[in-house]
Amino acid sequence: MPRSLFITLAALAAACSQPAETPASAPAASAAAPLTATGEPTALMQTDVDDNLNGAVQVVSVDDLTLEENSGVKLFGTAGGDPAMNGLYTYIAFYMNPAEGWRIFQLGDFLDYRIVSETPGRVDLELRESLYDEASGEISSRTRHIIVAWTRDAEINPPNELMISAATAP
Repeated sequence: MPRSLFITLAALAAACSQPAETPASAPAASAAAPLTATGEPTALMQTDVDDNLNGAVQVVSVDDLTLEENSGVKLFGTAGGDPAMNGLYTYIAFYMNPAEGWRIFQLGDFLDYRIVSETPGRVDLELRESLYDEASGEISSRTRHIIVAWTRDAEINPPNELMISAATAP
């Protein structure tokens, strides 16, 4: 699948997805008592899979940024690559309008990301990533922080570029 089509599909999936929220104290699904059927089952046939749906299934995380004016900003990650060496392609997307969809920027390929803080025009991220030492063949990991910042014009249009800065945690 061409990269641009994949990014578009992933953004579509991000727009339609809501992050699953599970309280830390919630029991695992296998620990709950099983349900009891109250009627006859209904058969469900396989969905016809097109490129949009196939790309959407690779979206594994979505986080809406809520403090951005006019909202419509999401961080999302898609599964891909070697999960032992990162594998979470991480993006930030800005909704433009129904005709144009989303403007998307790839932030990188990480093991995971966490939103540290958010203000209008800025999100601070903690990134976990794998590092490969070619000399020893060893894979290690590190945690680092970045600031992702943008400026919108007077009409609140999505930005044309982002500014990424290395950062330190407090």
